[in-house]
Amino acid sequence: METLTAASTRLGTIHVATANPTQFIDLTDRLERFVAESGLRTGILNIQTLHTTTAIVVNEHEPLLLMDFKALLAAAAPAGQRYRHDDTAVRTVNVSDGEPPNGHSHCRALLLPTSVCLNVSAGHILLGRWQRVFFVELDGPRERQISVLTVGDTGR
Repeated sequence: METLTAASTRLGTIHVATANPTQFIDLTDRLERFVAESGLRTGILNIQTLHTTTAIVVNEHEPLLLMDFKALLAAAAPAGQRYRHDDTAVRTVNVSDGEPPNGHSHCRALLLPTSVCLNVSAGHILLGRWQRVFFVELDGPRERQISVLTVGDTGR
């Protein structure tokens, strides 16, 4: 005999104040709290950045590795290089007053995902032994927002 349980969704926002131009911020504990508060037992947690110069990634929280990631991004899209996006005398789309030159940040963001979708089981995010969820700032310091959504079974 099949047991019917209640389906549930919860949408929320995590606010992050970054302190550095490039920064990896571990969100895992905040996301676990969000899942617990939602009452989700089995389902999906979606994490999505709301900014074009940020990313969401899953990787290991090891300080030297995080330094390697920053170096890799800097090598892939150096800050000192010329980017057409930064030439506001020519660019006519999406130009803001006082906009800093951030073409390198947009190019770095292109290499990383804007969201991740993770499974939830027994009320916890399913992650491997060393996996953590990071918000990646590529154009800081700034105030940032991350959208989080749980969908699934509360078991109630």
